[in-house]
Order: sequence, then structure tokens, then C-alpha cells
Amino acid sequence: MGDVVSADDPDWDPDEHVRFAHYRRAFAEVAAEEAATLVTRVFTDPDTGMANSAVCEYLDRRAAELLTDPGYPAWCREMTGPVAVDDFSARHLREWTLLRAMTLDEPWDAETLLAASNWLQLRTAEKSLAMIALSALAEGGRTRRIRNIAKSRLPALVRRRY
Repeated sequence: MGDVVSADDPDWDPDEHVRFAHYRRAFAEVAAEEAATLVTRVFTDPDTGMANSAVCEYLDRRAAELLTDPGYPAWCREMTGPVAVDDFSARHLREWTLLRAMTLDEPWDAETLLAASNWLQLRTAEKSLAMIALSALAEGGRTRRIRNIAKSRLPALVRRRY
């Protein structure tokens, strides 16, 4: 793969579905030390929506793998620069970091969770064991579904604690 994705590239395929499949394979095979370079290159694709989808799919997979791992902070720092060119991807990475903080019982604040995307709020409502997170979402989650899921899970967490 060259430095910039364009029609001048000998590997160029005008079909974004073919390029997306190519990026997925590349992300599945990329060495950890080359991932940031690959993210940067994918973001040069002229189809920004497709590039965003490919990068976010990688972020989701890798962040989930590293969520409670001590290597997460270093990986996150490596990704911060390359994803900064795309607001959605940058926000998604920040939300994974918030999810990590809640999962590991590290400092975080409820206002940040309440300002987060539906994706993070729903994931938290469905899976979190943090009473503070569920209480915040039960009161101020963005959607009725998020609020109801959080409310329904709170009593079980209270019983677990006692």
C-alpha cells in the first residue's frame, strides 16, 4: 500500500466495497506497531464514510481486546493522532477510554457519560456493573430505552452488593 489512497495507486479499485474489504483484511493482519500508519493511510481514501467505517471497526475490535489490558493507554496514545482527522473516530476512541475508566473503576464523571453517544450509553446500560453509571443513565440517559435498561438493572446490582 502506498502513502495515499487514490486512483493513481496501481492497487486502486474504484469500488468502495472492494477497498473496504481490503482495509478490513489489512487491519486484521496489521502488526501493532504499524496500526497507526494504516489508520492514517485509510483516512486518505476519498470515500470518507467508508474510511471512517473501516477505522471504527478496527478501533472497536482492538479496544475491546485491550479494554482491561495495561497496554490500552499506549495503544490509545498511538491512535489519538491518526484519528484526530475524523471527529467521529476521535470521539469513538474517547468513548472507549471512558468505558475503560468505568470498567476499571478509575476516575470519570457522569456528565461525560450523559454527553456520550447512544452507542456508549446503551452499551453501559446493558453491561456495566458500575452503580454510579447506571444511576446516571437511569435518570438522564438520552433515550427511553437507555433509561429503562439502566433502571431495570439497578436493583440486581444493589442486591449483589449486599
